[in-house]
Amino acid sequence: MSGRYADGLAERARARLSPEVYHYVACGAGDGLSASEAEQSWRSWRFRPRVLRDVTYVELATELLGTTYAAPIGVAPTTLHRAAHPDGEVETARGVARCGVPMVVSSNAGSTFEDIAATGVPWWLQIYLTSERSVSEPVVARAVAAGARALVLTADTPVVGTKREGERSVWSAVEPGWLRVNFPDQGGGPDDPAVRAAAEKATDLGPQDVAWLAARFGLPVVVKGVLHPEDARRCVDAGAAAVWVSHHGGRQLDRAMAPAHALAAVVEEVGDDAEVYVDGGVRSGLDVLTALALGARAVFLGRPVLWALADGGAAGVVSLLGELTSDLEECVRLAGEPSAASVPRELVVNTGS
Repeated sequence: MSGRYADGLAERARARLSPEVYHYVACGAGDGLSASEAEQSWRSWRFRPRVLRDVTYVELATELLGTTYAAPIGVAPTTLHRAAHPDGEVETARGVARCGVPMVVSSNAGSTFEDIAATGVPWWLQIYLTSERSVSEPVVARAVAAGARALVLTADTPVVGTKREGERSVWSAVEPGWLRVNFPDQGGGPDDPAVRAAAEKATDLGPQDVAWLAARFGLPVVVKGVLHPEDARRCVDAGAAAVWVSHHGGRQLDRAMAPAHALAAVVEEVGDDAEVYVDGGVRSGLDVLTALALGARAVFLGRPVLWALADGGAAGVVSLLGELTSDLEECVRLAGEPSAASVPRELVVNTGS
């Protein structure tokens, strides 16, 4: 990213985090190919900017699920915020709220939904449905009661992709209170076999779960982890208000195609019927502009936000998101486009490089 704050951000965060936590957040699944190529994949696109256009003022605001936000940028769900800052997701939310963009809160969060909501941040809940749906339901109900504006169903995690551990497992460096504080008391700690069995992720996830979430809780449902256009169509037909193109930061099936290369086909399939979002390797205004031209309504950031939280708390999050927004404003203006919400597909071509 061209912004000054983001230069060297990951390394500054690394100096503040335990080695186990840093490795866990930074690593990908398998050999890490999908994780490592995500950033570079955005650079295979090239722009055809327009000229002789009035770009004295450019509009960055965009509408997502009926709410207008300051920029087409959001914060993706990540875990272990409490490992990065004592106030965890609450501190992240303080920064995000100042930027006027949405924050997606992990169902595994270490801060209560009520405390996150008290910051005034506009927030959505990310949820993994469990094999026993009854375990998930009270968590979602609590989030809805606390003011969540949407439900983001993670669809690409029937099992957790294997990561290569460092010398010590991350779980040896994690306090019990850093995770799953919004789940009802299940009678034991996270290592209790009964608790672990009840929390196993659903391997039978299907379109019926999208329809059930929408009907049961009355909020827009976003399905995250979509790479195939036919899956996007199944999500929308089941009632999803949006699909989120993502390969989970390269943390699930290694060698899964980069979201930057999957996005266009998904938009072509469902872009007239639902909103489409994307994450994965977005690091600059040029990346955001590319995603918008390919049809994404918004991009979401994962790891960089956690690095910013570790580096500077809420102020670090503001610096990161603020610089990315300023970078995007310059890029939109240089592309000859007056609005980020109406960047045309013809702006970008894929060179295959």
